Amino acid sequence: MEKPSSAAEKDPESSQHHLTVPSGLTQSEFDDLKPVVAEFHTYRVGPGHCSSLLAQRIHAPLETVWKVVRRFDKPQTYKHFIRSCTVKEGFVMRVGCTRDVNVISGLPAATSTERLDLLDEERHVTGFSIIGGEHRLRNYRSVTTVHGFERDGRIWTVVLESYVVDVPEGNSEEDTRLFADTVVRLNLQKLASVTEAMARDGDANSQRKKIAFFYFIMQQSLYYTDHM
Repeated sequence: MEKPSSAAEKDPESSQHHLTVPSGLTQSEFDDLKPVVAEFHTYRVGPGHCSSLLAQRIHAPLETVWKVVRRFDKPQTYKHFIRSCTVKEGFVMRVGCTRDVNVISGLPAATSTERLDLLDEERHVTGFSIIGGEHRLRNYRSVTTVHGFERDGRIWTVVLESYVVDVPEGNSEEDTRLFADTVVRLNLQKLASVTEAMARDGDANSQRKKIAFFYFIMQQSLYYTDHM
């Protein structure tokens, strides 16, 4: 992916995602994320292309969300319209690997071959491009970044997902963006649902372990009291 120039705001061919707060975020959250938007979510957008940036706030720790987002081989965990995903035997998740996705019926697509373009485990960034298949999303590229927040004793995560894609012949830029935005937004909403449930289960398991440990300590105390 091309990195943005220092004159991104003046370049009419650069996307302007760093200038507008995505729906669902506060201005304060977005101010913290602007450097990331400029670095990872800026695209060269010429005639016949469209781009968008969407955001999702998730009430779960960053590590829980990243655990799901990073799995290039299991997009169906949170992506609504994927029926199945297959990878080659001996699959290793690294930049350049590919996956073959089968899409549910009812969409203007059947299959999609996708390549992992970016995977930064430390900065929690991943990205892919569509390189083949039966669909209308030509030259689709996407980047997802995951960000942890902690304020006033509260912990939450913000996920940013952006894309750039060709506008199909016979479609308008607005129609193309509406379709792609709807798919991405539904996926992010499901990601929130899945990971928030994982976080609740994790909290419940942690609480059960604490209670079990408490009872163990109490039993040990009673034992030693009876045998003194």
